[in-house]
Amino acid sequence: MRLTGPDGRGVQERLGKNLFARVAGPEGPKNRARIHETPGPRWFGPDRPIRTVHGDASMFIGGISALLLQSLHPLAMAAVSAHSGFRGDPWGRLQRTSTFLAMTTYGPAEGAQEACDQVRAVHARVRGVTADGEAYHAGDPHLLGWVHIAEVDSFLRAHQRYGAHALTGDEYDGYVADAARVATALGVLDPPTNREELAERFTAYRRELRATPQARGAARFLLLNPPVPLVARLPYGVLAANAVSLLPSWAAAELRLPRLPLVDTVAVRPLGRGVTSLVRWAMAPNRPLPTPPAG
Repeated sequence: MRLTGPDGRGVQERLGKNLFARVAGPEGPKNRARIHETPGPRWFGPDRPIRTVHGDASMFIGGISALLLQSLHPLAMAAVSAHSGFRGDPWGRLQRTSTFLAMTTYGPAEGAQEACDQVRAVHARVRGVTADGEAYHAGDPHLLGWVHIAEVDSFLRAHQRYGAHALTGDEYDGYVADAARVATALGVLDPPTNREELAERFTAYRRELRATPQARGAARFLLLNPPVPLVARLPYGVLAANAVSLLPSWAAAELRLPRLPLVDTVAVRPLGRGVTSLVRWAMAPNRPLPTPPAG
């Protein structure tokens, strides 16, 4: 299906602007110019897989899934709950995260390093004790390693399932290697550089993971009470359902999130592909409206 003429272009432009404003925030246009128009070397060239993955609409699903997965480390969840302000300012947190991803993926090397240094400075100040009396420090390389692995695994699997153009196995390995460059700058020690290492590291963290009441509360907030306008509730609900579908089955069970395989296959995933296609269309000028998925 194609929307032609001024009205179709107007719908696309309005939707694209609204999405960009939500994700990038009031400083979005200025940050976009600084990221893309500043001359100088980049960490990643135009042909690198990280640009393909991070530039795709599948990130909307991967990002929600990553937050759910990351919450399963009690120390990471305690730090987020006590220090991030994600409930009071969820859009601000999203905007800061999206700007960081854009800068490190596409921006000049100097800006990418500065962004990582700023995050490390924040992490250095985040310390505390969980309800069980266990101390945490956001700058702990082991804890940073889990946050990185959960994020990369979620983004990769989201792109494999919902990306516009699937990458080859070698390219997905390249994505893990690219992400490792950013992780090292953030203080992660020896991050995985291919999918095999990623899977091994994921398994090694498994015994540390469990859903605390804070994690289940965060999941309810993200999935049932998101601070999105009424008109956006339905598409957000589709993205959220697909984020749950993307989780490993044990992770969904820990968070007490229902998973029905038949419903996933027949309804959830096709709807997820449809919504990500719509987002992709809105964010790409002059692209025809996608054809709805069959079934």
